[in-house]
Amino acid sequence: MYGGNKGSLPARLQYSEHGVQMVGRRGDGRECPGTAARRFVLRSLAFALLTVLLAPASFAASALVPADLQAELLSKLAAYDRNFSARARSTAVVLIVTRSGNPRSSLSAAVMKSELGKLERIGGLPHRESVIVFENAAALAKRVRSEGAAVVYLTPGLEDQVAEIQKALTGVDVLSVSSVPESIPEGIVLGFELVSGKPKILLNLAQAKRQNVNFKADVLKLMKVYR
Repeated sequence: MYGGNKGSLPARLQYSEHGVQMVGRRGDGRECPGTAARRFVLRSLAFALLTVLLAPASFAASALVPADLQAELLSKLAAYDRNFSARARSTAVVLIVTRSGNPRSSLSAAVMKSELGKLERIGGLPHRESVIVFENAAALAKRVRSEGAAVVYLTPGLEDQVAEIQKALTGVDVLSVSSVPESIPEGIVLGFELVSGKPKILLNLAQAKRQNVNFKADVLKLMKVYR
């Protein structure tokens, strides 16, 4: 069970609302330039939000940890990985992985990228985030190596690929993270969940060793560990 200072953590994710300005028609009845594009974007956003609102209860239960809390926990926990600094070198590269055609995944990636961008450092180091589309597990492992990524963050929608991702990342020096708690015992190193409104940190210790992730003993006491 998570035993950190809960008072210092944000209680919930706060959303800001931004109006969308639509452009009308010209006097001759034709649409103004850009109107069709804006209408398409608005429809896409509405569909994505509707998908999230109508998500099944099983997904809702596994996605209760707000993105700002996940980002803050990740930034602090990385400092307790003995190999994080050597892995990240001067800048911690975070790859945020999405599922093509999955609005829920895309929305999650956008929010997480925004929240990470608000943090000055991850694990004590400067950082940059990139959102990438999942092709297959082998391609993901190759991307991690080529970019020297320190963290791979999996958005919801990739649960059926976890077994292959686990195999592909075995032997790769990277911290894999998922917001879906069920993915941790299946082979993702680090994750989060809320139980009775309280955050828990989940760790797959066996996979952590396979990916050269080595958390200090004092932080392991705060985690639910899968061996």
